[in-house]
Amino acid sequence: MSTSLRVGDVVEVRSADEILATLDENGELENLPFMPEMLRFCGQRMTVHKVAHKLCDTISRSGIRKMERAVHLTGARCDGAAHGGCQTACSLYWKEAWLKPASGPPPTEEPPRSLPLLTIRTRREDGEDGEVRYRCQATELLRAAPTCLPFGSLGQYADDVRSGNVGVAGSARTFLVGLFNRFQDRAKRHLPRWLWIRGGLRWGFVKGGVTEGKTPTATLGLQPGEVVRIKSKAEIMATLNADLLNRGMGFEEEMARYCGQTARVRARVERCIDEKTGRLLTMKNPCIILDDIVCAGVYNANCPREFVPFWREIWLERVPAAVGPVKEPVSG
Repeated sequence: MSTSLRVGDVVEVRSADEILATLDENGELENLPFMPEMLRFCGQRMTVHKVAHKLCDTISRSGIRKMERAVHLTGARCDGAAHGGCQTACSLYWKEAWLKPASGPPPTEEPPRSLPLLTIRTRREDGEDGEVRYRCQATELLRAAPTCLPFGSLGQYADDVRSGNVGVAGSARTFLVGLFNRFQDRAKRHLPRWLWIRGGLRWGFVKGGVTEGKTPTATLGLQPGEVVRIKSKAEIMATLNADLLNRGMGFEEEMARYCGQTARVRARVERCIDEKTGRLLTMKNPCIILDDIVCAGVYNANCPREFVPFWREIWLERVPAAVGPVKEPVSG
């Protein structure tokens, strides 16, 4: 692997001045921006949550890409404060050079700071219509991770285990899921329909049920703190079109793993940055994010990015407080 850090290691985030010394004129190290939202963590001791040795490409859909010398830290997500209030809550990338081993007495936390270089570099050139365009770690990931990792590159699965990201069984499972999905893709191209497994669907077996017209919508007015149940997969599929979209928002196989579970509403999402263009999008219909529900990458090469999925309200239902405690999310 490209880093000596492992899941569970305790590290100290270097001071703002130390980190600034590692950055180029674009506020980047190895094409990865250090963002103003990360300054609040400077001087803190934190735990390695995942080793970010690879990531899924959500910009060009090229597959899995290789990242060098980076980790995700527990509890370190972007709050979007310097990016128009984006609510995507991405797990931040930390280059190993921005961290050091934790030793000695606990450090004194740095007072909040603002570094002009970092603030300036949150913006791209405005669009032709004068619209503000942002740049962040998510928009620059193709530059920060330029090399694709083929499915058959077995070293990535060994690295998943060595890093502590997953166990042996988890690594084997995601390899077999990937193998199955590749068979399905090839079967749909080369075999007659009667030889397709489950209609040629990818593992997780999600299929849209809306064949004509607009997909349905619903408004629950959910608020942070409320408890909801994620509807069954069959109920949600009935709201999706052939592209697994509901009013333009996708529902993926990874999300189907949580069907039937209960969770607490964390926030209503109204703004998010488009990773391809840097535009700050305002949603016509706010979406919901749920506590402790993330994309675990089980069906996608154990990608450690842990996206926070967006949920349409039509995919959720309120749970009366008397029902009981919120269930723990699935781990596999």
